[in-house]
Amino acid sequence: MTADEARITNSTRGTVIATRARFAVKRAERRRGLLDRDSIEPGEALVFPRCRQVHMFGMKFPIDVLFLDRESRAVRCVRELAPGHLSPWVRRARTAIELPAGTLEATDTHEGDVIEIELPS
Repeated sequence: MTADEARITNSTRGTVIATRARFAVKRAERRRGLLDRDSIEPGEALVFPRCRQVHMFGMKFPIDVLFLDRESRAVRCVRELAPGHLSPWVRRARTAIELPAGTLEATDTHEGDVIEIELPS
């Protein structure tokens, strides 16, 4: 984990979701997202604070999306969101995490699980 990356774990299941999570905070980062990428590697994640919906317009590969509420509880798990599609709008969500497709299944992550984002020190 580098100085600008975080680790994401599922505290409920005791699984590691990502070891190299980056944050999309600035307007340009949020707009670009993963659009300039051909893939997202296992262990990577892109975290969008203050986000209730993501789009896949212009994307080249499917992803999993995890939506968290204020208490860092998973309120929606979207598996294999395909390019050209729009995720559901999740009213209770405060954070969206984009992950490689298959991550939610591999880590046994479900709605109601508590997710911990360990910020770099």
